Amino acid sequence: MIELPELVAGGLAAGTLSALALGGSLLRSRRQKAVLRAEVAELRARLEGTEGAFIAEVEHLAARRMPAAAAQLAHPHLKVPGPAGQHIPGTPTGIALEYVLTALREELTAQRTRIDAAAQAGLRGATREIQAALYRLQDALRGLQQRYDDPELAQTLFALDHENEQSLRRAQVAAVVCGAWVGLAREESHVVDAVTGGQARLSGYHRVRVNNHLEPGTALVSHAVEPVAIIVAELLDNALRHSAPDTDVVVDLEHVHHGVCVTVDDAGLGMTQDERARAQRLVAGSDPILLTDLGDPPRMGLAAIGQLTRQFDLNVDVSSPSPYGGVRAVLRVDTHLLGRIDPDERPPSASAPRSTRERSVRREPVREAAAHAAPVAEGAVREAPETPVPGTGPAGSPAAAGPAAEHERTPAPGPEDPGDLGGLPQRRRRAPAADPGVPQPQPAARRPEEAAAALAALQYGTAAARAPRRASAPGPQRTDDEGGAAG
Repeated sequence: MIELPELVAGGLAAGTLSALALGGSLLRSRRQKAVLRAEVAELRARLEGTEGAFIAEVEHLAARRMPAAAAQLAHPHLKVPGPAGQHIPGTPTGIALEYVLTALREELTAQRTRIDAAAQAGLRGATREIQAALYRLQDALRGLQQRYDDPELAQTLFALDHENEQSLRRAQVAAVVCGAWVGLAREESHVVDAVTGGQARLSGYHRVRVNNHLEPGTALVSHAVEPVAIIVAELLDNALRHSAPDTDVVVDLEHVHHGVCVTVDDAGLGMTQDERARAQRLVAGSDPILLTDLGDPPRMGLAAIGQLTRQFDLNVDVSSPSPYGGVRAVLRVDTHLLGRIDPDERPPSASAPRSTRERSVRREPVREAAAHAAPVAEGAVREAPETPVPGTGPAGSPAAAGPAAEHERTPAPGPEDPGDLGGLPQRRRRAPAADPGVPQPQPAARRPEEAAAALAALQYGTAAARAPRRASAPGPQRTDDEGGAAG
């Protein structure tokens, strides 16, 4: 039988062991809690650091990256900054931020397109009304020109008609940029008539020198006449605006392998590489054109060229400098837009420069005949070259009625003219003797309006020739970046 003292001693021993075990458990629990507290503190610090970095990245996105992405839509050469943190690209956070930028660009593009379409529709309607009013004014001026024979009044009416033509050209360009049709349907016309018709729409037409090296009869199909005239007018306008007023703008018409090229060279200011690249993008017509991309106020010349090149399958290049120090602009009209008109049945307008090929063909037989002809008597007078009578411009072209088409484009005798036979005298061809018994045809009497137009053109040309030219006038300063044929 166990005695009481032994039982008490065993219980105390068991309690001591239990207390020791419990104490050990408490110590382990405290150590684990301390470790957990340290881990929680570390995680909390990391979370706070991650949250701060994320907030900084979002602020960087809102302050710098999103504005740059929005500006890049209007100025593609701008670069969008990358994330602020070097470790962000490729992470889920970086991918999410790039998705935000992509969504922003898409939404801004859609909104810009919608707003620009509404603006173009409004401008298109306004230009339609302006064009109609200007056409009515043009008809009224033409009626007055035919009604009155006073030379001074006729000259004034021609000047007003030319000013009206320039306003009509600006309205037409704005309408084309907004997606409207060119507004006029022409019949098949000589290429040189389309070029001189575009030249006649400008205030500085007298500074343009056209060299026609095309085969006589080279023509444009009907739907390409007005687009070519508009493009030539805009290229010449840029060339005239950005070159000194005492310099000429040279236009060469040449046959090439794929069709015909109209080359415009000026001696102006030239363009920087960025300006030339932007101008080439505009005239190429490959990208959609928004009014908001054309400046304030909008500069629509090159944008109109881009619309027409895309619509009518034409090609314009402004990427080369001019040999005169300015800019060279080349319009290429491919073969499928060309035709032929019999120059004997429908000759070009009298104001158009004659083809150098036509002159060379006519000159060769004359040289051969002159070489075998007997010497003429001393004092014989060389036959003067033909001088075209001032008349209208391209067929159906209202611009040709302006002063440029009436008198300024009358070609002066030069080394290529039939009157220049390398220093050889030329015999005058005597008319056959008239048979007194046969009635001779009488020349048709000139109508009063024709006489008034010819006299007004002569007076206008005389006044323009007598006007003093500023030989030392300072060159213009470029105020836009359109380029085109701009020097």
